[in-house]
Amino acid sequence: MFPLIVAITGEMGNNSFDHNLGNWPDVLGIFFAHHAEKGTIVLADRGQGILSTLKKVKPELTNHQDALRTAFTEVISGRAPEYRGNGLKFVRDVVTANEIRLFFQTGNAQLKIQKDDSRISVQKSALTFRGCLAVVNF
Repeated sequence: MFPLIVAITGEMGNNSFDHNLGNWPDVLGIFFAHHAEKGTIVLADRGQGILSTLKKVKPELTNHQDALRTAFTEVISGRAPEYRGNGLKFVRDVVTANEIRLFFQTGNAQLKIQKDDSRISVQKSALTFRGCLAVVNF
């Protein structure tokens, strides 16, 4: 299980840098915390967020909910024309195939994914913040 946890955590952490390098709005870098005994990992950044990133290649995106759903379901990348964009689909596949739970928020959109849950249900959050937050429980 740990190689899978490392893989999905690395993917989400790398996204913070890949999509914000040179464009950090205020605080540079990523917050990372883990508690192996409790089975929790937290990643957070104050980057551009998924909507701003994907809007560059899919301008019809108008809200955080649609952007978050797109990021987890479509092969798309804010780094176009590079052929990329599989990362969060990989994260989704690993989570749904294993005893892992993921909470992910960007802007005012959030989703929760867990084992055997193939649907992507994006909800509007009461709180809005810049960047992305991911909480992995295993």
